[in-house]
Amino acid sequence: MKRQYFGTDGIRGTVGQAPITPDFVLRLAHAVGRVLKQTESRPTVLIGKDTRISGYMLESALESGFNSAGVDVVLLGPLPTPGVAYLTRTLRASLGVVISASHNPFADNGIKFFSAQGCKLPDAWELAVEAALEQPPVWAASSDLGKSRRLDDAAGRYIEFCKSTFANDLTLKGVKIVVDGAHGAAYQVAPKVFHELGAEVVTIGCAPDGLNINHEVGATHPQALVAAVKAHGAHYGIALDGDADRLQLVDAEGRLFNGDEILYLMVKERLSRGGKVVSKRAGEAIPGVVGTLMTNMAVELALKASAVELVRANVGDRYVLEELKKRGWLLGGEGSGHLLALDKQSTGDGIVSALQVLQACIRSGETLAELLADVTLFPQILINVRLQPGQDWKASLNLTAATQAVEAELGDTGRVLIRASGTEPLVRVMVEARNADQAQACAQRIADTLRV
Repeated sequence: MKRQYFGTDGIRGTVGQAPITPDFVLRLAHAVGRVLKQTESRPTVLIGKDTRISGYMLESALESGFNSAGVDVVLLGPLPTPGVAYLTRTLRASLGVVISASHNPFADNGIKFFSAQGCKLPDAWELAVEAALEQPPVWAASSDLGKSRRLDDAAGRYIEFCKSTFANDLTLKGVKIVVDGAHGAAYQVAPKVFHELGAEVVTIGCAPDGLNINHEVGATHPQALVAAVKAHGAHYGIALDGDADRLQLVDAEGRLFNGDEILYLMVKERLSRGGKVVSKRAGEAIPGVVGTLMTNMAVELALKASAVELVRANVGDRYVLEELKKRGWLLGGEGSGHLLALDKQSTGDGIVSALQVLQACIRSGETLAELLADVTLFPQILINVRLQPGQDWKASLNLTAATQAVEAELGDTGRVLIRASGTEPLVRVMVEARNADQAQACAQRIADTLRV
């Protein structure tokens, strides 16, 4: 079966347009509640959200939908997505629910779910929910309706968890950090974490008004962080996105480091101190990490030089997580800043990932640039080609010939990736090479074969 509502990261869209309307969200929560009650007589779900103004409306709809199915609700208020995952685990809840559209502008919103273990749920569960949505509601009897309560110390519990992932023998004293919360879910949490570990903290993007989430700040707009780091003479800059599950870093020189570089640094730091990149149950398995189809080839080569295998999953942190679990590996991520360290957290966590990087810098006494001196990212050229109605691009012999010619030209110094957009009639042509001009010319040659 094909999913109708769920995408790669829950259900997302523009508020007021299907499916992000209060009536649908109420039905969705009711359907989820019915699925939960197939295996549990009295489920409890946690609901957290980011700072979008629409969060109030959707929170109320979710609460009513769950209660109507006989499910108890615990309201967490504004909290990063990984914070909801953590509390779902530690409070032994049946399910965690996050109201967020991540890095999207405020007019969008979405609903995503975490299992009792704090992990993204499989396709089969989402299909079960979609099947329940097609059934008429079954309202719980008055005596069986769910109840709701607020957890007042949700943020405090998550702050303590984040701090616990930083080495006890280290401190951030003497370190000046600019924290950009994207006017999102981490606006209170993130500054406190770094401050309580000893850092001098300067904040930007930490004054949400319901309408400014991700607006010209955060991980998707790192220019604001670069400017602030330079202006305040900070040692580091940390940018999160609206729900704080992705990370971008800036050093004292204003250089921006993306998720691919951070992933390599996390692996290097583990190996340098005898740490593990595989779980205990993986035994003597080949050390490995999971990236995506877009992970920079320079990182792959640098990992290979350290005898660490890189496996590429489809784009999307849920696919990275699935691959990590299948192989028994611990570290993975995307260039966008979704990073996974499964021995620290069950899902991508921007704050925890930042702490792992700061820990590496403090332990080694080296800067980010020094730690990444052996990785120079290859230029990646991406060209989007709009398809004509009915155009079968996969059957193009010219495309096949051009792709083979470019791959032969690049050899082991570059690569080609051609994939269809999941949301538009586009084909994305990406060429990666050591030389930017060569990458541009090769990408153009392939793209031209698709233009009718």
